[in-house]
Amino acid sequence: MIKGILFDLDETLLNRKKSVESFIRDQYNRYEPYLARVEGDTYCSRFIELDNNGYTWKDRVYERLVEEYQLPLSSVELLDDYLLYFKQHCHPFPGMFEMLEALKKRGYKLGIITNGRTEFQLSNIRALGIEAYFDTIVISEKEGVKKPEKTIFRRALERIGLEAHEAVFVGDHLINDIKGAKDVGMKAIWKKRDKEIVEMGIDYIYSLIDLLFIVDEWNANRNKTNQH
Repeated sequence: MIKGILFDLDETLLNRKKSVESFIRDQYNRYEPYLARVEGDTYCSRFIELDNNGYTWKDRVYERLVEEYQLPLSSVELLDDYLLYFKQHCHPFPGMFEMLEALKKRGYKLGIITNGRTEFQLSNIRALGIEAYFDTIVISEKEGVKKPEKTIFRRALERIGLEAHEAVFVGDHLINDIKGAKDVGMKAIWKKRDKEIVEMGIDYIYSLIDLLFIVDEWNANRNKTNQH
C-alpha cells in the first residue's frame, strides 16, 4: 500500500528551465548599462549553457561569464544578485497545486528530497508557495549527503515515518532520482520531458496530474491482490 509520495524539486515541481530563462533575461535587463559589450541573447544563452541544468554552481558560471566577456562587474556581485532575485522567477509545472491538494486530501504523506544549497532551495520552495504541503523537506547541503546516495532517501523515509515499500519517489533524473529511490526499495516515477526516450521498466508521467492516476491504480491493484 502506497502511503507517501516524495518529490525532487528542480524540473519536477519547479519548472527550472522556464524559471532560469525568466531570471537571466531580467538580470541582463537590470545590468544592461554594464553589459553593453555583450548582446542580451548571447549573455542569456551562454549562462544557460554554462549552468548545465543546474549541475554547475553559479559561482563558476559567473566567473566564466565575467572572464569571457570582460565584464566590468565581479562574479560575486552577479552571484549575489542570483541568490537574491531568482526566487522571484520561480514557475511551477502545470497542475502542481491541484496534484498536491488532491494527494493531501487522499491522506498521503508528502516530502521533498532535493540536491542543492539549503537556503536557496528553501527560498524557491517558499516562492512556489508549497512548503506547507510537505511533512518533510530534505536538502543535500544540510544533510551532508546527496542523491543518489541511499542515506538521503532513508533519512527522508524515517522522518516521514514510512517504510521504503510504502513510498513513491517522483523525479526527472534517471540516476539521482529513479535509480536512487529504487536502490532503497521505493517505487519511482520519472517526470519525463517530451523528447526523452523511455527505458524499459520505468514508470513515467508527462504531467503532474497523471501521478494521481498511477498511485491510485497501484493501490487499487494491491487491494485486489490482498482480497484474493
